[in-house]
Formats: sequence, C-alpha cells, structure tokens
Amino acid sequence: MTYSIKKLKEVNPQLMEELRVYTYKVVGCCQLVHKELGAFLNEYIYQDALKIIFDEHQIPNNKEYYFGIMFHNQLIRHKHYVDFRCFDDVFVECKAVEHLCSEHRQQLWNYMRLNKTRIGILYNFAPVMDECERYYYDEKNNIIYAF
Repeated sequence: MTYSIKKLKEVNPQLMEELRVYTYKVVGCCQLVHKELGAFLNEYIYQDALKIIFDEHQIPNNKEYYFGIMFHNQLIRHKHYVDFRCFDDVFVECKAVEHLCSEHRQQLWNYMRLNKTRIGILYNFAPVMDECERYYYDEKNNIIYAF
C-alpha cells in the first residue's frame, strides 16, 4: 500500500505544534541516548539504552510492543512488533543504519495504519548526525503527515 504523504505544517500548523510538544520528551530521550552512546553501534544497544532513559524520565512505554493483525475477521498468527509504544499512541521505531530509506518509513507507516496509531517516530541512531522523522496518521483520510 502506498500513502499520500503531506506536510502537516501546510495543512494544520496548530496541530503540528501540538504534536511537536507532545513528542518532545520522547525525541529528547532519543537524542540523549545518541549523545551519550555515540554513533555506529548495533540497534539493540540503542533500544536497551532507550528503555532505560524512558523509564528514568517516567515516559510510559512498552519495549517490543507486540500486536496482531486482523484479516477477514481472523487474527494472522505471526506476531509483529514495533520497537516501542510510548504513552498510548506513539510508536517509536529505532534504526542503526547509514541513512533512513523508504522501506524504513513504509514499515512504520504500516504499523501505524494497522494499529490505528496516530503518531510515529522513526529514529536513526547510527550516523554521527542522528536522524529523526515524525509522522501523524490521519485514519479518516488515510494520509500520513510529516511534522
């Protein structure tokens, strides 16, 4: 499935600002992990460190949040998981790659759509200059917005 990707700033700047404020602590924790550990480590190291930081900052989270997928009113048996579910509506997908690519984005967007999760953060810890992308899923219109 392909998505219509738009910039939330162009459609609803007030919502964009609210979402930036809402995700500020989560992104800040990711930045802290990157700052303290540095670049070029394995993804699982960043995930474990991020779990520690989320807990220290009292951000409600589930590491390796498992979810099922319904298809024709039946649960597909294979378990899927996102790296973190924070609060009740933020997915955080961690990467440790040279650059984020369309496959990484598509993975997060599919997780958001299948779970009707409105906010997704894609964070790449590997480069010297970390990468962070934030997305909002408008379920009603099936549109992903970058913010």
